[in-house]
Amino acid sequence: MKEFIRVDGQGLDPADAYRLVVGCVVPRPIAWITTQSREGRVNAAPFSSYNYVATRPPMLAVNISTLDGELKDTARNILDTREFVVNVSTEADLEVMHASAAEYPPEVSEPEELGIELLPSHHVRAPRIASTPVQMECRLDQVVKLGEGYNTLYIGEVVAFHLSPDIYDGRRVNSAAMRPIARLGGPFYAALGEIFHRPMLQRQPGAEPPEPPGRS
Repeated sequence: MKEFIRVDGQGLDPADAYRLVVGCVVPRPIAWITTQSREGRVNAAPFSSYNYVATRPPMLAVNISTLDGELKDTARNILDTREFVVNVSTEADLEVMHASAAEYPPEVSEPEELGIELLPSHHVRAPRIASTPVQMECRLDQVVKLGEGYNTLYIGEVVAFHLSPDIYDGRRVNSAAMRPIARLGGPFYAALGEIFHRPMLQRQPGAEPPEPPGRS
């Protein structure tokens, strides 16, 4: 019988817990989030602890940790303005997206520092990143403190989707054509590899129920 190394979760050192979680939960999609401070300064930063959590209405959630006990700029701006934009990171934007993860001081705008082109949003004040194929304008719905308070989950309702015609035909998103980038453990990223197709076995939300057997 194959033997496994057991690591008990309770009482783990925070650094060890982080390495285990981010190394095991892979690949992770990356939310390249833009926010705007109360003073009008635009912030851009990537977060890989993120996913969708509801579809009626559409909602996204991102987990943002504190840094040395202080809120990160993105979290502070979300709390102050109750708005943010999730931009989907792609292979083409990997280098500049990665660079925006650096610990810039609050008075520095990453888009200005790194030359990131922005577009105005429709419903929220935070702008969108022009080079990304998908941008989702969000309004803050809930804030959930997690664990011992080091992590906080920010849940936003998507009030507008902006989709490039290169990846959206008016009904479906061509996820492969987006060429999204994902995060692995440590300093590693990943792109899409081989894609597998299997028939859908469950009815999608909002879809009509199938006809009973024998009816046409």
